[in-house]
Amino acid sequence: MTSTSPSTRARTPRIRAALAAATVAGLACATLAVVPATAAGESLTVQYRQSSAGSDQAEPWFKAVNTGSTSVPLAQVKIRYYFKADAGASYTYACSWAVKGCANLTGTFGTLAHPTATADRYLEIGFTAGAGSLAAGADTGYMQLRFHRSNWQALNQSDDYSFGPAQTAYANWSKVTATVGGVQVWGTAPAGNDPGTDPTDPTGPTGPPVAGPRLFDDFSYTSHTDPAIGAHGWNVRSNAGGPGVPGASWPADNVTFAKEGTNSIMNLETSTAGTAATTEQAEVLTKATKFRNGTYAARVRFADAPKSGPDGDRLVQTFFTINDLKAPMADDYAEYDFEYLPNGGWGEPANILYTTSWETYRPDPWEAVNQHSESRTGHAGWHDLVLTIDGSSIVYYVDGQEFGRHDARYLPERPMSINFNQWLIDLAGQTSTAPRAYDQKVDWVLHVKDQVLTPAQVTAEIAAYRAAGTVFEDTVPAG
Repeated sequence: MTSTSPSTRARTPRIRAALAAATVAGLACATLAVVPATAAGESLTVQYRQSSAGSDQAEPWFKAVNTGSTSVPLAQVKIRYYFKADAGASYTYACSWAVKGCANLTGTFGTLAHPTATADRYLEIGFTAGAGSLAAGADTGYMQLRFHRSNWQALNQSDDYSFGPAQTAYANWSKVTATVGGVQVWGTAPAGNDPGTDPTDPTGPTGPPVAGPRLFDDFSYTSHTDPAIGAHGWNVRSNAGGPGVPGASWPADNVTFAKEGTNSIMNLETSTAGTAATTEQAEVLTKATKFRNGTYAARVRFADAPKSGPDGDRLVQTFFTINDLKAPMADDYAEYDFEYLPNGGWGEPANILYTTSWETYRPDPWEAVNQHSESRTGHAGWHDLVLTIDGSSIVYYVDGQEFGRHDARYLPERPMSINFNQWLIDLAGQTSTAPRAYDQKVDWVLHVKDQVLTPAQVTAEIAAYRAAGTVFEDTVPAG
């Protein structure tokens, strides 16, 4: 379930907000990653029914069925229907009715990298976080979809790869494909066209390269002592304080860098043996508080389980922006969070992903003014996280799908820093004294000042950096 509403939900106090921002304030004056394979037992089939062979619109109806043994977050699912475009045609998608709700479905058109005699385009169906998860053995129910030429001229479907005029009842249909987290789990694409890597429609939301001030970092560093980290404006935290377990430390060497395939990855490790003295947390943040409106994006790998030792700790894995709280309930405070709790916490019994926009708070007695969205499903694995802030709203995206949209009331009045950290809310989730350690990984980060980019545009920007071999750029002026 996903909800979006103003909230004063109780949380470990925003000591993180105050102390992390205070650290910043003291310093401020001064080809995408390969998506990992789906989880064991994860499988999906797509059933298709051709509702009509009308002359002016196509009506492919679908039902996705979880034939695996684990729950599948629908926000990670993409279904593609392949067709041969009519000469010079542009297309419009529509949803007539869906059990999951048309508002929780998305439809976008793309162009195949390797056109065939029966396909050069596709309609890709996705799901928002509001669609929830698909339990093992469950199905989405009917999705009654349609698309037509934008000028409503007649369609020729007879040469369309995925078209099945005799398919008048729902049944498995291998001429559509399905991916989960970018990994193909169903169907056969037209020859030479992997549904995990096809480019988006060049006439669609990707558009030309975006100009303007920006920060990009591929995290191509050797270690936390690499002088390029500081030269590029980052601080690897080592000072004591919140958030998290009182008395925990923040050793700089808990932040490491390594290659995974061809990509450079930053890793934040959090470990504990069940006491404050053995608890080590990790944080990396920009020295400057110079980021305000625009687009923020990062590719982050969340983990549901420790890399070693017993599971169960109330862990928080994050990507966020923040400035300092000058006084309790000060109205110029700002913070925008992606926070994943793999084992619950703050009153939640199990994994949950939050996005939260903060107006202000008071630490004692605790009072918060914020708006949040949430999804009580597992989010282990790599995710593209995008946050946009303009003059009217704050919008969060996860893997290209809108996750939450928050009100103008929560817009920032002052610039902020960019931060990643991983920390423990407390030690009550797992009381063992056995050592355990958790990893949060980061592939890249991007900020484009004063411009709202679509997730597809973010993907294109990262691909351009990778193609050019650029590992760092910062042209954002001082705040």
